[in-house]
Amino acid sequence: MFDPKCDKFPYPKLTDKHYLIVKKDNGLIFDENYPYIDKSFGFRFKRFWVRFLIVTIIYPFLLKIRMGLRIRGRKNLRRYKYALKGGAVTIANHVHMWDYLCVMKALRYRWPKLLAWDKNITGEMSGLIRAVGGIPIPLNNFKATLAFNKAIEDHLNSGGLLHVYPEGSMWEYYAPIRPFKSGAFHFAVNANKPVIPLGFSYRKPGFIRRVIFHQIALFNLTIGEPIFPDTSLSKAQQINDLTLKAHEAICHLAGWSSEENYYKPIFTNDERIDYYTDKYGLNYKGSK
Repeated sequence: MFDPKCDKFPYPKLTDKHYLIVKKDNGLIFDENYPYIDKSFGFRFKRFWVRFLIVTIIYPFLLKIRMGLRIRGRKNLRRYKYALKGGAVTIANHVHMWDYLCVMKALRYRWPKLLAWDKNITGEMSGLIRAVGGIPIPLNNFKATLAFNKAIEDHLNSGGLLHVYPEGSMWEYYAPIRPFKSGAFHFAVNANKPVIPLGFSYRKPGFIRRVIFHQIALFNLTIGEPIFPDTSLSKAQQINDLTLKAHEAICHLAGWSSEENYYKPIFTNDERIDYYTDKYGLNYKGSK
């Protein structure tokens, strides 16, 4: 396993916080009237052309040449295709600005909807993020939250996929898996849908990519087996059980569960950056 150990980025002290600055604000308000899943003809027409450009241009150049993406584990999607046909929640560690495009490519034609930071839907990239399936998470508005939850539930129950980054924020090239928030698993349990874990790991770049692209690392994306809610438990217990199992699965897929790389995450305190045991001399303390 290659660990970039990158200190270029200002990783925050709190493990779920953002460090990117979104400068633009288009003034959108995410209330109960906002179309969280837009089914209008105009939006679907725009989405078609954006996706066409992604498949024909971005996939081969950005993902293949620039990021060196390699995808493993698609056999798990084929093996469980009938179980996944009824809808599922997909999750991954969030390690690059464009890693959702990697998830889209891994899932081929079954592109999921994406839970997005609200500032990303009001910022510079709002049109693109919406077109690839971005759904803003409303804050501090009870009626908006009800409408948002209803849209997500309907999407999952209609057989759709929903992608969530349970770490809560994007930290570029960060290697250890941060603690998970439980939101993704609330959706999975409430709709009784499986969770599909996808883990990003890294490879050391060659001379050309280091010199021309200044590439820190190349990307692997490994698809794991689905994790199903344990319906013998109460809902609260199911959510906790899924959270723990999903975190363990991502650690394994990203190469952080082997004996030489083992660490024990602490799930009860996401304000700590040093949330694992320092058994093997790991040292990710973050910026203060």
